[in-house]
Amino acid sequence: MLAGALSHIRVLDLSRVLAGPWCSQNLADLGAEVIKIERPGVGDDTRSWGPPWMNNPSDQSQGDSSYFYSANRGKKSVTLDISTPQGKKVIEELAAICDVLIENYKVGDLKRYGLDYDSLKKINPKLIYCSITGYGQDGPDSHKPGYDYVFQATGGLMSVTGERDDLPGGGPQKVGVAVADILTGMYSSVAILAALNYRDRTGEGQFIDMALIDSAVALGSYQIVGYFANGKIPKRAGNALPSLVPYQVFNTSDDQIIVAVGNDGQWQKFCQAIKRPDLAENERWKKVSGRVSGRDDLVPEISKTLLQASTEEWLEHLEKVGVPCGKINNYEQVFKDAHVQHRQLKVDMPDEFGKVISTVASPLRLQKTPVRYEKTPPRLGDSTHSVLTQLLAYSEDEYQILLNQKII
Repeated sequence: MLAGALSHIRVLDLSRVLAGPWCSQNLADLGAEVIKIERPGVGDDTRSWGPPWMNNPSDQSQGDSSYFYSANRGKKSVTLDISTPQGKKVIEELAAICDVLIENYKVGDLKRYGLDYDSLKKINPKLIYCSITGYGQDGPDSHKPGYDYVFQATGGLMSVTGERDDLPGGGPQKVGVAVADILTGMYSSVAILAALNYRDRTGEGQFIDMALIDSAVALGSYQIVGYFANGKIPKRAGNALPSLVPYQVFNTSDDQIIVAVGNDGQWQKFCQAIKRPDLAENERWKKVSGRVSGRDDLVPEISKTLLQASTEEWLEHLEKVGVPCGKINNYEQVFKDAHVQHRQLKVDMPDEFGKVISTVASPLRLQKTPVRYEKTPPRLGDSTHSVLTQLLAYSEDEYQILLNQKII
């Protein structure tokens, strides 16, 4: 079997919850050996973030949470109390033979244990040390803790997410997944790969400072640049898009449909598909700018027409002429979709007991070094013995001493 793109890379993962684990799961999917350090007897916080529980949806005693399983595929779990001198020593020994270290402790926490970048780079100058925090390593808020929800609010995302304030249900909303965490994990993966490339050319490791607030703000993209351009603060628009019309949800005779007309050519095709040549010929609506400025007059006309047929009928008509559209699927419907099934976006993996564990496929599609799914998310401490005795060459007696002292 082909080796993964990162099969030559070893990662020491001291992170927990989502942003850091999402980053290290990306690296594991690409073939890296990822050693996840967890607290003895407790593990990653998210192991207990349920229900649902992975092995038995109603009983935590039968396994870990599905939340934990979503971000920890392909890793080895080592339980270790890093606050002890012996635990610190093990981390130092692992850092000496690892290419990357990922951590998401509060600023300054690992320095108290002598496990900060300045300390570990003396042991391994080639080490790439990625620190993921809420607010970054410096600045007036750098000492503060925070979860994804906080950064969706403070980073501006909730100011542009949700229905308009003047409509029923209006007001700020968070995104339905922890998008700031996941995006920070993705950005961290990119940063680590860039640092590995730099190290290949220079032989030097480096420190990476990743912050959830930075990623949350970056996600504002064109909304923010628009504000910079005209000074107008973006507002919530619900399922509409301020810069395009029609680009929103419409009711049909039996359900709802998403219509996404992205240019003037698609607008003409859309009018053809819904049999409204009067709208296509109207000079007021021929250009994007006219449709946007006149949305309050145009949208009711479109709404009235789309109520006259079913969602499936409109999908057929619109897809035939190449107008982007879709129905709003729940996740049961998503994984029944023929295209999703063809893309194999559900990954079924047998665990060590023969039970099938289902996770979501990586969207990374590399032709020559494809993602491989070889190891289900780890049981707590499943690799403690092998990492210490095989990778670090601890004797069985040394291992037993650490075990008896509850350091592992």
